[in-house]
Amino acid sequence: MFCPKCGTKNPETGKFCRTCGTDLANISAALSGNLSARLAGSAAANIQHKAGRSSDPNELYGEAIKQILTGIGFLVVSIALLTTGVAGGHAWWWAMLFPAFGCLGKGVSDYLKSKKIEKQQLAFGAQAQASLNQPGANASLPSPQTQYVAPESPYKTGDIVPSSVTDGTTRHLEINPEGKTMTLPKTEK
Repeated sequence: MFCPKCGTKNPETGKFCRTCGTDLANISAALSGNLSARLAGSAAANIQHKAGRSSDPNELYGEAIKQILTGIGFLVVSIALLTTGVAGGHAWWWAMLFPAFGCLGKGVSDYLKSKKIEKQQLAFGAQAQASLNQPGANASLPSPQTQYVAPESPYKTGDIVPSSVTDGTTRHLEINPEGKTMTLPKTEK
């Protein structure tokens, strides 16, 4: 593959250009046919990077379940303190509601975010695939298989190659009998 910035030939699996350092990952993905999946993943990663979280909706879903279960646990402890009165629970059972509802709210929020990310990945992947299938969308990309075309030479075997353009325009230095170069005689103008 060739770098789009400097034109240097790079290996097909290269991530960065050898000469200028340009990121070639999208070009590799386009040539292998995985561009839509890569773009969908990078869009979700960009969304989650802004939030400072993982871009994997499965990780976010797991975090949501953990928060919801923790919130339910605090609710159970709060109700147990209210009904049994253990350790003076009748007086402070309500304080356990703060972490309970905080964890429940965070869990529901994470669950909704994971579903939103899944929808965005699916929509972005479908949109990228549709844009790649449009005629003329890939006109700037070279075809994945190029054929070598041998240049046709105007000279046939045995023909004499014409002299160089610079022949006759440069002066050659003379060599003395000792094999050293002599200076050219000065010509008068």
